[in-house]
Amino acid sequence: MMDITPVDMGLFAIFVAVLLGPFLWKRIEENLETFLFINGVIAAAIAGELVTSATGWNVLLIWEAVSEPILKGIVPAVLIAGVVFHYGKDRIHAGLIRVIGRNDLRLVVFFIVVGLGLVSSIITAIIAALLLVEIVYVLPLDAKRRAEVVIISCFSIGLGAALTPVGEPLSTIVAARLDAGFFYLLVNLGIYILPGVIAFGIIAALLVQAKRPRALEKLLLIRPHQTPELDGKAPLVGGPGRVVGEQPVAEESGKIAQEPLREVFVRVLKVYIFVMALILLGGGMSVVIEKYFSQVPAQGLYWANMVSAVLDNATLAAAEISPALSLVQIKSALMGLLIAGGMLIPGNIPNIIAAHKLKIKSTEWARLGIPLGLGAMLFYFIWLFFVPFP
Repeated sequence: MMDITPVDMGLFAIFVAVLLGPFLWKRIEENLETFLFINGVIAAAIAGELVTSATGWNVLLIWEAVSEPILKGIVPAVLIAGVVFHYGKDRIHAGLIRVIGRNDLRLVVFFIVVGLGLVSSIITAIIAALLLVEIVYVLPLDAKRRAEVVIISCFSIGLGAALTPVGEPLSTIVAARLDAGFFYLLVNLGIYILPGVIAFGIIAALLVQAKRPRALEKLLLIRPHQTPELDGKAPLVGGPGRVVGEQPVAEESGKIAQEPLREVFVRVLKVYIFVMALILLGGGMSVVIEKYFSQVPAQGLYWANMVSAVLDNATLAAAEISPALSLVQIKSALMGLLIAGGMLIPGNIPNIIAAHKLKIKSTEWARLGIPLGLGAMLFYFIWLFFVPFP
């Protein structure tokens, strides 16, 4: 039996704080990236990963935390897409509204969820998430339904991006650790991922109205730069230049409540801090991951990987996946990581991007993400371990 050290207990306390803090204190929820960053620094320090007795500061970990969000393209993608969408929002939204207006809303939502899930393996999960935000922005849905579609879409993107090594950091690391070819993940995980992406599309479609709402009917009759009032109330549709939910809407009809350019840079900074925090957390938690997770059998590892709801799944994959594992162990570990990553905001980069842009709170995300994720985990557990196929 392994001895539980003070370091283990300290890291476990950090994990509990990261898991429960956003739900217990509103101030933490409102400043989630800062809270995670502080806990990441503490976790790395407790584990001895931030400062070493031999060389002082762990330059490698600090450099990784500072540089990886940029070198992996996360920060540049968010910045470039944010600026492009800021200046081209009217044209983009006008085109999207025309497409939405000609089709059944449920069908549109289905193809959004499935399409972004599949294409994320080619254009990366980051770009898919940025496209998701701009697309759902004009869907004729209230704030609650819009958030639900976003959460389900992020599950789909998180799954679909793992089909190729270019989709997300997790798949890149796995392909490198296994010295596998480009189609290794598609061949071995595609049979599980593709039905999951389609299932998430169906679930999202069932949440929305079958008929086109009056809000969209009226919005389609105006020019893209206008912002109408419907029956004395602001329309349900986000529309070109409109922001829904907790964000302000222009009071004067015909004016656009345009997001200030500085908000684009603020969002980029928050995403940067968020990713730095996940890297530091992963660096600190790697001590207990390597100590305990390596001893867990395949079925237990599948459920243990639910920790990816709050930890970087790429870090977990790097610690767990090796050529020494059987194919069943690799499949179960990866599917556990991919599904659980959608349960809470810190679980995936697409979650972080979408939640920041659309002001989705941790409690709101968890309200749908946790039961949806647990249901998917149970379904895949039965499929992986009790169904003799494939």
